[in-house]
Amino acid sequence: MKKITLILIIIIALVFLGFNNRKTSFVKGLVKPTSSLINEDGLTIKSRVKVPDGFTRVSYPKGSFQEYLRNYKLKTFGSKIINYDGSEYFWQSGHIGILEIPVTTNGLQQCADALIRVRSEYLWDNNRKDEIGFNFTSGHYCSWKYYSEGYRPKINGSKVSFHKTAKADYSKANFYKYLDLIYMYSGTLSLYNELEKITSIKDLKIGDMLIRGGTPGHVAIICDEIINEKGEKRFLLFQGNTPAQSVHLVRNLEDSKMSPWYDLKMNAIIPVSNYTFSNSKFVRFK
Repeated sequence: MKKITLILIIIIALVFLGFNNRKTSFVKGLVKPTSSLINEDGLTIKSRVKVPDGFTRVSYPKGSFQEYLRNYKLKTFGSKIINYDGSEYFWQSGHIGILEIPVTTNGLQQCADALIRVRSEYLWDNNRKDEIGFNFTSGHYCSWKYYSEGYRPKINGSKVSFHKTAKADYSKANFYKYLDLIYMYSGTLSLYNELEKITSIKDLKIGDMLIRGGTPGHVAIICDEIINEKGEKRFLLFQGNTPAQSVHLVRNLEDSKMSPWYDLKMNAIIPVSNYTFSNSKFVRFK
């Protein structure tokens, strides 16, 4: 009986060690992924990531949203993802860059909100302020123009009405107060319902967003694009997250040779850092 018990103990120990080794190997693969396509000295998205052999970057007009995203500034390589409360995010293995976007301390600037901020700041910086506006989840449109003129929403359940209750204020400080309002009442669901749907992978371009509209949902934005002679494209993605935290350029944890470039597909399962899009859909800002 003792012999049988001893044999069982040995078998259980071997099984445990085997599982633990596989688990350790998997975790190590996530903790220290490497890629020859990463330039650690690069301080923009474009300069941080090299183009793989056989591909070239797709060109876009100077001043376009696409070029704005591609040349977005990054913090030094190795910078960590920081939560809105100043703490370090628990998982630091899914990114290769932190964008130079302040993390608001109120906790509102989550995944969809971070991309709303990037789009809004682009329009602001390019003197297209009248185009800044987003739907609430209720479907009601709230524009910066209306807000800056002093109109504020009165919200009663799903009913929203706007009333002039403040003085006109066109300042940058008031612009960020407007964005806080949008963060509160908009999200992935409102973006998905509001924005143009992309139905063909051939139509994808920088600025389009991989999205799961929901509560909760998630969203990441395409920030660079390359193509080869066969017409095959690869893309880079960055994202915000929940809790509100540093906006970061993500690795491709499934393909270490091409990482951080992604081979995006319609209606596919696409793991992006710590989130998996189970049925990929894409939308485009107006």
